[in-house]
Amino acid sequence: MKNDIANKLEAIIETAIDGIITISDKGVVETMNRAAAEIFQHESKEVIGRNIKMLMPEPDRSQHDDYLHRYKKTRNPKIIGIGRDVIGLKKDGTHFPFRLAVSEVFLNDRIIYTGVVHDLTDVSLAHAKLKKANDVLEHKVEERTEELEKAINELLKSNKQLAIREEDLKGALEKEKELNELKSRFVSMASHEFRTPLSTIMSSAAILSRYTDTEQQIKREKHIIRIKSSVTNLTGILNDFLSLSKLEEGKVDLSLEELNIEDLCETIHQELEGLLKPNQKISHLAIGAVKSITTVKRILKNVLFNLISNAVKYSESGDQIKCKIHYNHDNVIIDINDEGIGIPKNEQKYLFERFFRASNSETIQGTGLGLHIVKQYLERLHGSITFESSEGEGSTFTIKLPYK
Repeated sequence: MKNDIANKLEAIIETAIDGIITISDKGVVETMNRAAAEIFQHESKEVIGRNIKMLMPEPDRSQHDDYLHRYKKTRNPKIIGIGRDVIGLKKDGTHFPFRLAVSEVFLNDRIIYTGVVHDLTDVSLAHAKLKKANDVLEHKVEERTEELEKAINELLKSNKQLAIREEDLKGALEKEKELNELKSRFVSMASHEFRTPLSTIMSSAAILSRYTDTEQQIKREKHIIRIKSSVTNLTGILNDFLSLSKLEEGKVDLSLEELNIEDLCETIHQELEGLLKPNQKISHLAIGAVKSITTVKRILKNVLFNLISNAVKYSESGDQIKCKIHYNHDNVIIDINDEGIGIPKNEQKYLFERFFRASNSETIQGTGLGLHIVKQYLERLHGSITFESSEGEGSTFTIKLPYK
C-alpha cells in the first residue's frame, strides 16, 4: 500500500507542469523533477547531489549558504514560507525570471526544503511586448499632442497679438484720460493756489501804500509779513512743480555728503520759525548713539522741511510738533508727530498720489504734491516712509534711511 502511494506521488511530481526541487538542510539537491530539469536546461543527474546554488546567478549564489544558516539560527524567513520572484541561471549561462515558493518539510528525523519553480519567461516577454506597444502608443500620442500644441500656440500667439494691440489702445486711451484729468486738476489747483496769495499780496501792497505816517509802522509791518508769507507760499508751490518735473525727467542731482541729522533738523526748525502759529512748538529728541549719515543733503532737507512744515500747517495754535531721531544699528529712523487734523481713514490709501488733498484740508493751502515728492525722493535715497493717522487726533510720519 505504501509503495503504491509513493509511486503515485512520484508520478504526480514527475509530471507536474512547474518544476519541483527538494534540498537538504545543507542546501544539497536531493530530487529534481522533469519540469525543473527542462527549465534549468540540466539533466537531473547533473544537479542531484550538488548544492542548489549552482542554479543561481550572483550575488544570490554567494549569499545562499549564509541565508540557510541564518534562517536555521533565527527562523526569520526571506523566501521560505513566503515566496517571491527571483532570477535563475540556466546551463547555457542565461538568466531568467521565475516565481519560487519554498516550504519547510519535517521528514522523520530530519528537515528538507521543497521548492516549486514557476517559469515567468513568457510572462516577462509578454510584459516587454506590452511595454513596447505602450511606448509606441505614447510616442504617437506625444507626437500628436505636440502637433496640436503647436497649432494651439499659433492660435494663442495670434490672439495674444490682437489682445496686446487692444490693450495698447486701451492703455493709450486710459493714459490720455488720466493726463486730461491731471491737467484739469492741475489747472484747478494752480489757479486756486496762486490766486489766494496773489490776492493777499495785491491787497496788502495797496493798503501798505496808504500808511505813510511813522506811527503806522506796526500796521505796515503786519502787511509786510503777509506779503512775505504769501511770497514764501508761492515759492513753495513753484518748488513743488519744479521738483516733480525733475523727478519725472530723471534730472535729480544725487551728490552725496556726510551730515549730522540733528544739525539739519535744527536748521529747518529755524527756517520754520516764521511759519509757527501762536504757541506752537517744535521739539527734537535723539535716541541712541549719534551717528552721521552719508546722503544727498538737499533732498533730505527737502523731505524733512516738507514733513515738518506740514505738521505745522495742519496743526492748531498751541499744538506740539515732535521730531524724534532713533539711531539704530543699520539705519536711522525719524518720527515726525503732530496733534493736528489727521487724515480720514478711507482716504489714507491715496495720500502719496499726485494732487491728492484730504477732504478735511480743503481750507488749508497746498498743492497735493508734497508727500508724492517726498516718497519719490526717499526711494532715490534707498529709504522708505510710512505713517499712522487718526482724524482729529494727529499724524505720525516715519522715515527710515540707511547710514550710507
